[in-house]
Amino acid sequence: MGRQHWKKIWVGSAGNMVEWFDWFVYASFATYFAGAFFPSGNPTAQLMNTAGIFAVGFFMRPVGGWLLGRVGDRKGRKAALTLTVSLMSASAVLIAVAPTYAVAGYGGALVLLVARLLQGLSVGGEYAASATYLTEASDPARRGFASSFQYVSMTAGQIVGLGLQIVLQRTMSDDALHSYGWRIPFVVGALGAAVVFYLRRSMLETEVYAEDTSHAEERGTLRALWRHRREAFLVVALTMGGTVAYYTYTTYLTKYLSNSAGLSKETATLVSFTALIVFAALQPLAGALSDRIGRRPLLITFAVGCTVLTVPVMTLLRHADGYWPALGLALLALVVVTGYTSINACVKAELFPTGVRALGVALPYAVANALFGGTAEYVALWFKKGGIESGFYWYVAACAAVSLVVYVTMRETKDLDLARVRATEEDGESSLTTAS
Repeated sequence: MGRQHWKKIWVGSAGNMVEWFDWFVYASFATYFAGAFFPSGNPTAQLMNTAGIFAVGFFMRPVGGWLLGRVGDRKGRKAALTLTVSLMSASAVLIAVAPTYAVAGYGGALVLLVARLLQGLSVGGEYAASATYLTEASDPARRGFASSFQYVSMTAGQIVGLGLQIVLQRTMSDDALHSYGWRIPFVVGALGAAVVFYLRRSMLETEVYAEDTSHAEERGTLRALWRHRREAFLVVALTMGGTVAYYTYTTYLTKYLSNSAGLSKETATLVSFTALIVFAALQPLAGALSDRIGRRPLLITFAVGCTVLTVPVMTLLRHADGYWPALGLALLALVVVTGYTSINACVKAELFPTGVRALGVALPYAVANALFGGTAEYVALWFKKGGIESGFYWYVAACAAVSLVVYVTMRETKDLDLARVRATEEDGESSLTTAS
């Protein structure tokens, strides 16, 4: 892989890291600011309120997927990526300065909600724009490896957020963190986004997009996407199990270990931090493996493992009595999830032709995340509040089982030529072929 390809991957990944730092830092610091925006009372109820606002951000993602996916297909991947990081910077600033319940009543929660809506809009487009960019910018024989850096950067953003949390936990008192310390990561996120905005202004457009001249007037339109509705529904179905599992073992894990297993916040944070470092390192290895054996074997392995192991792993995690048992179980779960995360970006991008690729990935993926990923934490807390926490474990396993059916029946996409994929219509139905 040449220097030019690495430069494109680096710039796309750096922006993705900041985007997801801002997105995930909300979840990782929620235990500290939950009481700042809502009346005092049941800690689980306060977490449910902040988790509800977290989920609302996901429901803005389909709007962002449509809007920014359209920008990506019509104006270019660079334009979409620059716009997404600008929106994320603005949302981080809003959270950093949001007034507390004691100062402005529910006005602070309203500011928090607006910021999350902006974040949802931004991330709704960021995933597809970066997935498309990383897939198109890479060597065709190494698309799995290159696109795996999307989840490397996503996870790196969370690692930086958790690392910052660990530093703050060890340098500030608990009262200070609850009072004002939780604002610090959002200031950091806003500054990081400003740096990435500067980097993305000089990034290079992908050759696949720059050389595509087909149906310019229909690029990024819903009408063009409708001709690929089978692929769009496929994206929703193959995302379902993966996104629930991913958010369960990443954003929700820290709160689960603290709120259910009874570990201290510091220990729970350290478990997540360590597990995510290993998880990030696994992504390129699994991505490279998919370039050799195909995407489907990894996806099927993930779905089988998640379906079979979720209930026992979550049950054992609930009874984990220290750092090492919790870390071992978390690593087992994340190794299984790697079968999905390492390659899902390129699999989705490989399904669509260039003129509708960004929108084709963005909109159905955002819909799936709004329905399943964004609500995972809220569903988990709902089961817990109802006294049947184990019901959530079966829910995650069931979602993985549904995706397993899709992985078994879908076609292999590893060897498709992105520059030659085109749409054909036969008897009013949509299909993808490679041009001869």
